[in-house]
Amino acid sequence: MSKVCVFDHPLIQHKLSVLRDKNTSVKVFRELVIAGKKLAVVPILRAGLGMVDGMVSMMPNVKVGHIGLFRDPATLEPVKYYFKMPPDIEERDVIVVDPMLATGGSASAAVTFLKEVGVKHIKLMSIIGAPEGVKRMQEDHPDVDIYVAALDDHLNDHGYIVPGLGDAGDRIFGTK
Repeated sequence: MSKVCVFDHPLIQHKLSVLRDKNTSVKVFRELVIAGKKLAVVPILRAGLGMVDGMVSMMPNVKVGHIGLFRDPATLEPVKYYFKMPPDIEERDVIVVDPMLATGGSASAAVTFLKEVGVKHIKLMSIIGAPEGVKRMQEDHPDVDIYVAALDDHLNDHGYIVPGLGDAGDRIFGTK
């Protein structure tokens, strides 16, 4: 059973009262929510790009890195073709974004590449996950929390999430 912690420290309660105030500006609200965090959003290209604008609009001071991966047709393993990060990436809390957590291969590889450059605090955010991808991430990177809007049933024979929503990259960019 998970724990629930309620923080009742007076400084936290003060900030909460400002957040609850309907007259608090968007700017002040955003700053209170993410104050003190050095954040980076790292989409897995290309489908992850579709999640970046929304995250940047919620967290205007976030830095954005990019990881490009493709699946080697012979080995079916992810291959890195692009990796560009903010210069202080190892000091940031990183949120890796990819709409679909299917097999977990790309997400696991992306996290490995980030750890290789010194990133210590990583979270994974997807829209839909499959049990197979969650299992792979938990085995490969038990220190990485996973956030999904839905955990679907399984993967089909082609490695697509069922019921899923199709190829997220194609749907985001209108390429199919």
